Amino acid sequence: MEGITYPAVERYAEQYTTPPEPALAELAEETRQTLTSPGMLTGTVEGRFLQTLVFFAQPRRVLELGTYSGYSALSMAAALPPDGQLITCELSEERASVARRHIESSPWADRIELRVGPALETLDQLQGPFELVFIDADKVGYLAYYERTLELLSGHGLIVADNTLWSARVVDDGGGEEDEPSPETTALIEFNRHVAADARVVSVMLTVRDGITLIRRAIP
Repeated sequence: MEGITYPAVERYAEQYTTPPEPALAELAEETRQTLTSPGMLTGTVEGRFLQTLVFFAQPRRVLELGTYSGYSALSMAAALPPDGQLITCELSEERASVARRHIESSPWADRIELRVGPALETLDQLQGPFELVFIDADKVGYLAYYERTLELLSGHGLIVADNTLWSARVVDDGGGEEDEPSPETTALIEFNRHVAADARVVSVMLTVRDGITLIRRAIP
């Protein structure tokens, strides 16, 4: 999904962000050339953003819903401590095969576990706690993913939800281009409202790329 700011601003931000390592740049190029929906690629700015969150939070366990081609998983794994673990979940075997190949050839292969299948089924097989959760799977499932991962989140953990501005289609003043809201748009509007009204958490929505919401437990 493309960013919501002016393209020139997006390019400027990327220009002044530390570029990805050659292996990640190659993965990005392969993704654009071979996979459908290349706009789903995390990319330089968001990849560095996620990596920075992991660097400062120093989680031991990270959970990702929505691997796609593996760019975000590899970005986060690079900042994990040596004993850290990242579990990433992907529905599509085609996409998972691309991610698996790049993960296995990376220095972080021993820190990443890729699971293929419906995310909710995978979540039912997992035990917490996770100190950081990145939600970037199908948008219709966001609310269910949020509720389930909140159960798995550590007391000082962080949920990072991607695409929460959805190219401005969630905005009530007609900022989007849809005549009728799609199921994805409707689901994200409901998700955003639910999180904002949830007394269990404190959240902040950032205008990074396509919207990123950071969610933590409220302090009792």
